Amino acid sequence: MSTSPNQPFEPAESQGTIPPQAAHYGQAPAQLSPETEKQIGALAHGVGAAATFFSGGTLGFVAALVMYFIYRDRGPFVRSHVANALNVQIMIGIGLIISALLMIILVGFITYPIVWIVGIVLHIVGAVKAMNGEYWKPPMTPDFVK
Repeated sequence: MSTSPNQPFEPAESQGTIPPQAAHYGQAPAQLSPETEKQIGALAHGVGAAATFFSGGTLGFVAALVMYFIYRDRGPFVRSHVANALNVQIMIGIGLIISALLMIILVGFITYPIVWIVGIVLHIVGAVKAMNGEYWKPPMTPDFVK
């Protein structure tokens, strides 16, 4: 139904023509299959590692945050892994900021690459654990996001 500029817009819901596949506002997202949860969990770590690697540690947080907001309500396993990926990125960010400050006394030039490498390694381990279907808590990483 087309509306002319003089007619008020009537949503399709009031006309009874909402397609059955359309999600309603406030409706919970569909749960993922166990295999898809494993793949998304590994992808969350993989995207975080890749973004960290290619940006020198600065964009990994954005990638992990986007994955967290998209998949946090899709199942317990995937929530655990996307939250872990975000927690690792928060720790990497804290470590890189401290390293940047320590560059004043030249120590930061050593700690920055160490933090960067440790973060990438943690993401790789997390991706392998996710693909094996194992829950995993990264070492040296508090639960900022649960």
